[in-house]
Amino acid sequence: MSAAFETLAAVNGNVGTIGYGLAAIGPGIGIGIIFGNGVQAIARQPEAAGIIRQNMLLGFAVVEALALIGFVVPFIVR
Repeated sequence: MSAAFETLAAVNGNVGTIGYGLAAIGPGIGIGIIFGNGVQAIARQPEAAGIIRQNMLLGFAVVEALALIGFVVPFIVR
């Protein structure tokens, strides 16, 4: 039983890096969905490519901001 506690106690490091790794999963999936659906929409309606591209980049900026917030918060909360 004490060997399990020793192993558990030996695991150390910054928990913020684990938090950021988990926080990066959501924005990564979100960016893939945004650009995948944007390319499909442009392929279906090429005349609306400008509006679709504008909305894609706006959505990308919002999702990327969430990724940056997920990167900064674990270091601030420490």
